[in-house]
Amino acid sequence: MHAFGHAALACVLFAVCALPVSPVSAQQAVSAQQVPPLDQPGHRFAVIDVGHVFKTLPAIQAQISKVKAELQKHEAEVKQKRDALNQAAIRLKSMTPGTAEYNRQEELVASLDSKLRLDMRRRHNEMSEAEAKIYYDNYLSLSAAVKAVAVHNNINVVLRINGEDVDSQKRDSVTRHVMRNIVFHDPGINITDTVMRYLEQQTQTSQAATGFGSTGGTQR
Repeated sequence: MHAFGHAALACVLFAVCALPVSPVSAQQAVSAQQVPPLDQPGHRFAVIDVGHVFKTLPAIQAQISKVKAELQKHEAEVKQKRDALNQAAIRLKSMTPGTAEYNRQEELVASLDSKLRLDMRRRHNEMSEAEAKIYYDNYLSLSAAVKAVAVHNNINVVLRINGEDVDSQKRDSVTRHVMRNIVFHDPGINITDTVMRYLEQQTQTSQAATGFGSTGGTQR
């Protein structure tokens, strides 16, 4: 997802309504929807729904699903350790305080409890860092894709929009809707789908390259 070369750019169909696009190369056939960008005065604007990209792009969702699967696995392990701790605590209650056996069991309970808390804290930090890295790395890829699409179509400014539906019964949803920076935009300047196609093409190109490389010339 991080390689944004001209070859991949040539594979993507930039079908952006109301934003005339130019051919990527002289060899690429020009379709009826692709015409050279107009030399016009002033600045050209476009918008993109970043939230929609992160919520629906398969490559990003696959990474997030992997982290969630690891989290669920950890939660199962934590449950087992918590059950062991509870059993040790129940056994401690049945012992006579002050005896050597009681003291050993008390130390065991304290050790299990301490290890469980430490493990939970460490795993929580690991999951948070993994999720943050996913969003950070993919945002860098998204930014590069936006730049590639904008430069190719002579777009000067790309603004972020929030395309989620407003829930009038939820205060947070209404607040986000009311406070959004862009009140109105022509749907024709929305390049969200174009950027997503670009990112998907990047993923396919990367997977194809990896497939050929790992099988000695035969794609898996």
